[in-house]
Amino acid sequence: MGAYLARRLVTLPLLLLGISGVSFILLNLAPGDPAEIVLRQRHPGQAPSPAAVAAMRTELGLDSPLPVQYARWVSRAISGDLGRSYVTEQPVSAQLTRRTVPTLVLTGSSLALALLVAVPVGILSALRRGSLADAVARLAALVGAAVPSYALAYGLIILFAIKLSWLPALGYGSPAQVVLPSIALSLAPMAQLMRLIRASMLDTLGEDYVRTARAKGLTEQTVALRHTLRNALLPAIGATGVNLGYLLSGAVIVETIFTWPGLGQLMVGAVLSRDYPVVQGFVTYIAVVVLLVNLAADVALRVADPRLRFGSVER
Repeated sequence: MGAYLARRLVTLPLLLLGISGVSFILLNLAPGDPAEIVLRQRHPGQAPSPAAVAAMRTELGLDSPLPVQYARWVSRAISGDLGRSYVTEQPVSAQLTRRTVPTLVLTGSSLALALLVAVPVGILSALRRGSLADAVARLAALVGAAVPSYALAYGLIILFAIKLSWLPALGYGSPAQVVLPSIALSLAPMAQLMRLIRASMLDTLGEDYVRTARAKGLTEQTVALRHTLRNALLPAIGATGVNLGYLLSGAVIVETIFTWPGLGQLMVGAVLSRDYPVVQGFVTYIAVVVLLVNLAADVALRVADPRLRFGSVER
């Protein structure tokens, strides 16, 4: 366990450096001069002069070569300073911290909903393979994986908020306001987890130890719950970490549609205004969260499955 964790922790800074470097390059390849855009936002209706643009580029540190800019950003980021927003002039880390709680509420409720539905439906579908319930579950999973989150979000708003007036469409603060965005965000991971659990359950039901348990006269319910379920759920542990990354990326669209004041909405506004420090900080922040969650999921998987050994031979 210790050697495995050490290897993974050593690679984390390298991965973060690669992710931040790629995002930094892509940001600077985007069209438009951030200095000119900032001046136009601060002085609407006025065309900034070349001298003002040059002064703003110097103020923002954009007059240095890209390698120097990136090295300067990395040196500050190591100490927790992600820079200041071009638009609000507030520390990026403070903005990310304020927006973290709403995003955690949305992604946490979406992940919980996905697991709450996918686990029992996947198990039931496998135990009743070939039945009508199995066919309906597989069709629902196929549709869930194919429907984009933004299309589902608008459909939910039209049906439950406008037509039926059951739930609020926009905003953040009450339990009712989390229902529609959570459903819109959870459908795709729910479908994927359901299909994964079904396939894993079917594979496990064909193992020799399961046939031995049946030969002993145990009921199908006992075989499924005591001998099959734990091994069948192991792939879902690793998939949960992967799905968290999907939820965080999908939250960018869902939060914008439902005016949810989270990291996704902050990211969209920063991209539109060419607020490079906020975008760069967001990418790095999300990368840290996803890498740590996937590390925790891998460790949990190896603890739950004794076949995955810690030591000189690692599977």
